[in-house]
Amino acid sequence: MWGLWIAAAIAMAFGFVVFRGAPYVPTRKRDLDRAFEDVYPLTDTDVLVDIGSGDGVVLRQAAKHGAMAIGYELNPILVLISRILSRNQPNVQVRLADFWRVKLPDDTTIVYTFGETRDIGKMYQKVEREASRLNRPLYFISFGFPVEGKEVVKPDRGFYLYHVYPAE
Repeated sequence: MWGLWIAAAIAMAFGFVVFRGAPYVPTRKRDLDRAFEDVYPLTDTDVLVDIGSGDGVVLRQAAKHGAMAIGYELNPILVLISRILSRNQPNVQVRLADFWRVKLPDDTTIVYTFGETRDIGKMYQKVEREASRLNRPLYFISFGFPVEGKEVVKPDRGFYLYHVYPAE
């Protein structure tokens, strides 16, 4: 009987998130390495924020490239998994939080997401509002889905890099 309750809780944790954002789809490490070397070369001065950080693979790869990496995730199970897998990386932080309701850290330089068509435009607008709040441009990488009507700085095999300026 407990097994059914646990299975139901897990299904609810994963199912709830679908209504608030994209489903959990891990990105391959080699694709991330290419993105963090060729699309936007990360350095130790970068602070990368991952929207919907899932199991933290993006965070861990960004930290390996020298960046501070901060993830926001709604699914408490994925937050726990991400924290366990990232426990030996001091440059990784995982926050159980709704990205739509938080302010980006003041030192953010780049925002990463695997969004989907339904929300990618709203994510871009949120990053644009944060660029306005911070009074400086930010970079935005979308994996898998371009932002309609926005100029891509550098596309590369499913990664789309944007330079997001403060709204006027």
